Amino acid sequence: MSTPAYLDHAATTAIRPEVIEAIAAQMGHLGNASSLHTAGRAARRVVEESRELIADRLGATPSEVVFTSGGTEADNLAVLGAWRQRHTVDPARSRLLVSTIEHHAVLDPVGRLVDAEGAKVDWLEVDRAGVVDAEAAAAAITQAADQLALVSMMWANNEVGTLQPVAQVAAAARERGVPFHTDAVQAVGHVPVAFGECGADLLSLSGHKIGGPQGVGALLVRRDVQLTPLTFGGGQERQLRSGTLDVASIRGLAVAVAAATDELDAERARLIALRDKLIQGALQLGLGIELSGAHTEGSAEDRLPGNVHLRVPGCDGDSLLYLLDAAGVQCSTGSACQAGVPQPSHVLLAMGYADEQARGALRLTLGHTSTEADVDAVIAALPGAVERARRAHQATAGRG
Repeated sequence: MSTPAYLDHAATTAIRPEVIEAIAAQMGHLGNASSLHTAGRAARRVVEESRELIADRLGATPSEVVFTSGGTEADNLAVLGAWRQRHTVDPARSRLLVSTIEHHAVLDPVGRLVDAEGAKVDWLEVDRAGVVDAEAAAAAITQAADQLALVSMMWANNEVGTLQPVAQVAAAARERGVPFHTDAVQAVGHVPVAFGECGADLLSLSGHKIGGPQGVGALLVRRDVQLTPLTFGGGQERQLRSGTLDVASIRGLAVAVAAATDELDAERARLIALRDKLIQGALQLGLGIELSGAHTEGSAEDRLPGNVHLRVPGCDGDSLLYLLDAAGVQCSTGSACQAGVPQPSHVLLAMGYADEQARGALRLTLGHTSTEADVDAVIAALPGAVERARRAHQATAGRG
């Protein structure tokens, strides 16, 4: 059986060989990074060298790097920690300003604050390309500045790949004294990210999106930003994230960040070429496939290099996914399953697509192991998958 074509790198990408080597080597060493004896100090040295390397590659200072278990924990710490800290100091600061297309790692803690802690949320809408209007965001910040505890807007969308005006919105928030958080999980290692230059106060990243291990990430936190911690115990990581540090995974994260940023320009150009070949091939099949986001509205600079988001009229995305999987192509949809019932993507709905349009979505994402053979496999598999998915959709509609 041939190797499947993997086009779900936005979900997770292959761990890099040099990362495996670094993790394996570190796992052979004993030591808790909080211990004061020789083994502990050796482990601490690895942690601090990794912190310095990540900071160097992402334009931060080492003291701004707070290690977490991944992007979800980093987002939760940013959203919950910033709101609780600001609201405790000034109860009038009960509002959050959040974009409508955030990952659920941001949306769900926001919902928790609203439901259980009295927070209020204002939404930053997006246009048909999936982009927040920077001027509208600045106006919203100005209007509610005295009540805002946090502004959160992702750097790059995980579904449609659009890039947001982070620097402009962060500047508006900074001017009004409001902390700004960006979920950069999909951006780090794929587009240039410089924490010190972008104006953000908080930035989330994750290892397994860039060839690092799963279960490790970081939150970059400006030194003057105060957060209420979510965990308590040993006081590790600036008292913000107690718990014994996973030294091997942290080392792997640092190696992955270094590799991804070192090769960023060349890899970006390579992925854009593959992406454009995939788009052209899919559109030329005559299947009525449409593009989402900034594929047509913007240039290559307006979106992630490896993201292709298709909508296939008359199909259910889940059916397409399973049919493509059976044909040896692994990809993703933008839908979510709630209580066993598939739901259309909140991202596409926020972009103004109708429910039926949003249900036929397919996300194909390329990464550092992607090849032209992967692209060719998708183009070859699409006609049969679409034909069968449309028949299934028509049969279901007929029964309804």
